[in-house]
Amino acid sequence: MKDVSTMKEILDYAAQTYKDSPAIRYKKKKEIITKTYNELHRDSQAVSRALDSLGMLGSHVAVIGPTTYEWIVSYFGAANSGCVVVPLDAQLPAADVCELLNRADISVLVYDELRKDVAAMAAETVPGLKYMISMQNEEDTKQALSLHRLLENHAGDFSCTLDPDKLCAILFTSGTTGKSKGVMLTHRNLTENAKNVVIDLAPGTVSMTLLPIHHAYCFTMDILKGLSIGMVICINDSIMHVSKNLKLFKPDIVLLVPMVIESIYKKLKESTGILPKKMVAKAAFGGNLKIICSGGAFMPPEMVGAFAEYGITVLQGYGMTECSPVISTNQQNNSKVGSVGKLLDNCQAKVVDDELWVKGSSVMMGYYKMPEETKEALTEDGWLRTGDLGYVDEDGFVFLTGRKKNLIILKNGENVSPEELENALLRYDLVQEVLVRETESVIEAEIFPDYEYAKKKHVKDIRAKLQEIVDEYNTGLPAYKKIHSLKVRETEFEKTPSKKIKRF
Repeated sequence: MKDVSTMKEILDYAAQTYKDSPAIRYKKKKEIITKTYNELHRDSQAVSRALDSLGMLGSHVAVIGPTTYEWIVSYFGAANSGCVVVPLDAQLPAADVCELLNRADISVLVYDELRKDVAAMAAETVPGLKYMISMQNEEDTKQALSLHRLLENHAGDFSCTLDPDKLCAILFTSGTTGKSKGVMLTHRNLTENAKNVVIDLAPGTVSMTLLPIHHAYCFTMDILKGLSIGMVICINDSIMHVSKNLKLFKPDIVLLVPMVIESIYKKLKESTGILPKKMVAKAAFGGNLKIICSGGAFMPPEMVGAFAEYGITVLQGYGMTECSPVISTNQQNNSKVGSVGKLLDNCQAKVVDDELWVKGSSVMMGYYKMPEETKEALTEDGWLRTGDLGYVDEDGFVFLTGRKKNLIILKNGENVSPEELENALLRYDLVQEVLVRETESVIEAEIFPDYEYAKKKHVKDIRAKLQEIVDEYNTGLPAYKKIHSLKVRETEFEKTPSKKIKRF
């Protein structure tokens, strides 16, 4: 797959290579449906032909809904016909979605019936919208065309010439601060990223996709990379059914964010008693799970060792939507403890004033209709300022120390990375979530404790126990790094869709 430079070429290659092997597997009521590589290819081409028949080639097409076969087919059908595809967060309120539809100049909205509220509001508030397509409706209605009917009526081959360096997708970031920005990615950006992620897996390896599909991490790694190497991608239909679906689909590999990995580990620990750890893991994960890929946020390095005891390899990576998204990743046979992986071959990095800058064929074009923000993020010669503090060692492995924007600058001129303090406190079982900030010239830690753990361990005075933890952490630290104020929360922190705590 060396010469591909568009997603269309990846899908063409996958269909030619893996033909009638299973590509996508999902539940429909009690039945398990399997779609082959050829079927996925055919159906995506039917979507391209449908858009052509509507006179919509080259337009901006939004896709919203949870992960489904229809979502995947719609995305590829739009992108591979020369349209600009805009995947949107299925959890956003309808008014916020409509604002993004207007900002992204959307002409076609493909929606899951779970978000028919978005379709109803968009009909009234998005003047540029010409067509709406329902993923589930069997028949066309006054408001929307039926995707099923379009697939039936427009079956056949579709061909077009795509420019790998033209705009292909706009992905709205869910930043921890500020207004979301529309990251502009080309076909080459996404394709090069999928090509350069090294993961040594045989065709037919089973994965289960758990993350929101509108995220670049899920789409590039789970879907695009998965299809390019002939994997069987199983769709988890609900966060409530994860445990059940792991046992049903028996995946070899899953992609997760650290918050989920840590909560899984806590449950594994609770189940570990008389039975050997590897047996506990087999029972919990369906029996075949060997690899967990971690991304989206920092994960304590000891988690890697902790999961190894259960016979599972955790591979931590690093990226951002602006890089399509992977920048570095640990590999099965090439990893370093504490690092977020080795730079991809198509990516170079340098450190400027402690901030990591990256450059390469996966770096975005810029932010859609946001020239000032683009100028702030990209240098004239194409370096992306990541906003992350860190360094690259002599072997090309990336180590992160914090976020530049979150940096606390004290009155005495000392700089403190809140992430460094947060990660240290998260090592304690009683600390479920924590946010470190500056309040009235001192460092404050706001902690949401693990109330379930406290109950099990008969911790009566939670605040006093947390203060003990803070005091223990403070021991031996320079004065400027010490936590002087403690705030205890009763509810979880508000989070972005990618499960990062919002910093206000």
